[in-house]
Amino acid sequence: MSAVWDGITQASTLKPEAAQARNDLADAARDYQWQRVVEIVIAHRGLVNCARLGGSSLYAPLHQAAHGGASPDVIRRLIEVGAWRTLRNASGERPADVAVRRGHAQLSSLLEPEYKRRVPMGILLKIQQHVHEVIRERAAEIVDEHALRLPELEPLLELEQPEMWFAVPGMYGGFSFRLEADGVEAVLISESWSRVVEGSGQRHEITAAGSRLVAEGFV
Repeated sequence: MSAVWDGITQASTLKPEAAQARNDLADAARDYQWQRVVEIVIAHRGLVNCARLGGSSLYAPLHQAAHGGASPDVIRRLIEVGAWRTLRNASGERPADVAVRRGHAQLSSLLEPEYKRRVPMGILLKIQQHVHEVIRERAAEIVDEHALRLPELEPLLELEQPEMWFAVPGMYGGFSFRLEADGVEAVLISESWSRVVEGSGQRHEITAAGSRLVAEGFV
């Protein structure tokens, strides 16, 4: 199963019960209620990398655990459930960076990402820029209406299967991404579609140099 990039940032995008689960998780993480945090992410695994709705810091639960100096057992449990050690907050910090800044250097070894793929950051960011352009070509109005947080690609580098799904509310579909080559020659394949629009499938090949439409009409 592919990893999921959840770009939801507004409560209005969700049903009330779904928004409440996210708020409960954000509150528990803010208050360092680690048992409650673990309970919620086990019950709602798709929320483990989500930030507070309407928030500005973009702290996911693992950032908060690093901030509060949670126990190694809590850190390990969040990672087991799927927390990304490469996920960055609004200041560009990974959880490991937050831990060091807060004086919890003892957590550094647990929080330091274990990379399965290697792509220079400059190359990855160029690919990410082109990914965002492809998304906006297809769904700019929805992205703006819901203030979606567009996918960041660094988490792909710590996944055994470097694949990610980004659902777009109102599109009845979304975008899948998979990294097919590493290093300076990195290539990302993007496939997007709407389940209610026949022939809507598009496949793009994306490199640091740009994106290229290589197939369409397959969904």
